[in-house]
Amino acid sequence: MSKTKAFGITLYILFVLVPIYWLLNMSFKTNEEITGELSFWPKEFTLENYTVIFTDPSWYMGYFNSMTYVGMNVVITLLVALPAAYAFSRYKFLGDKQMFFWLLTNRMAPPAVFLLPFFQLYSSVGLFDTHIAVALAHCLFNVPLAVWILEGFMSGVPREIDETAYIDGYSFPRFFVRIFLPMIRSGIGVTAFFAFMFSWVELLLARTLTSVEAKPIAAIMTRTIGATGVDWGVLAAAGVLTILPGLLVIWFVRNHVAKGFALGRV
Repeated sequence: MSKTKAFGITLYILFVLVPIYWLLNMSFKTNEEITGELSFWPKEFTLENYTVIFTDPSWYMGYFNSMTYVGMNVVITLLVALPAAYAFSRYKFLGDKQMFFWLLTNRMAPPAVFLLPFFQLYSSVGLFDTHIAVALAHCLFNVPLAVWILEGFMSGVPREIDETAYIDGYSFPRFFVRIFLPMIRSGIGVTAFFAFMFSWVELLLARTLTSVEAKPIAAIMTRTIGATGVDWGVLAAAGVLTILPGLLVIWFVRNHVAKGFALGRV
C-alpha cells in the first residue's frame, strides 16, 4: 500500500472516529465542564451521567421500548418477506414484475407520507402508543427491501435442489426450513441487519405513533431540555448507549454483509 493511500485511509478513519470520541468524552464530564473551556479528556471523570440513565425509568425504559419494537419488526419482516421472496424467485405469474416494482416504490416513499394515515388508523383501532404499532409501521418500509434482497439470494439457489428434495419425500415446510433457509443464511443476515438499522434509527414514525408507554429512546433524547437547560452529559451518555446495539449487530452480521456486497445484491 502506497503512503498516499495509507494517509488517505488514516485521515478518513480519524474523520469518522473524532465525533464518536468526542461523544464518549462528553459522557464522562459534568455539565459545567462541557459548557466551560475546551478539553480533550475529562478533568473530573464522572459516571453520574450513566447512573442517571440506568436508574431513571424515563431513560432506561426508552431503550427497552426501542429494542422491543425493533425486535418485533425484524421478526415480522423476515416472516413476511421469506415466503414472498421465494414466490418471486421460483414462480412466474401475471403481474409479478409489476407487483415487485410496486413493492420497491413503497420503500422509496418518505415516512412522512404515511404519518397521518397511520396516526388516524392506530388511534381508531386502539394501537396508538404500542410497540406493535411502530413495528408494523416500519414493516411498510422494511418488507419491500427485504423481499428484494432475499429474492436475489434465492434466485442464486438452483431449482434442482427444490425438485430433489421433493423427490426425497420432503414436505415444503420441512424443505424450506431445514434445507433452503440454511443455504441463504447470508441473505437472511443481511436482511435482518438492514431491517434492524432502519427501525433503530427511524424517528418520525416512532415519535408520532407513541406518547408514553412505548416512547423510544430517540424520542426521549430530543426532550432533554429542562428548567436548567440541556443536560449535555446525560444526552452524550445516552448517545453512546444508543450506538452500542448497532455496533453489536454489525459485528455479528459483518461476514454476511460482506458476502451480500460481493454477490452484488446489496
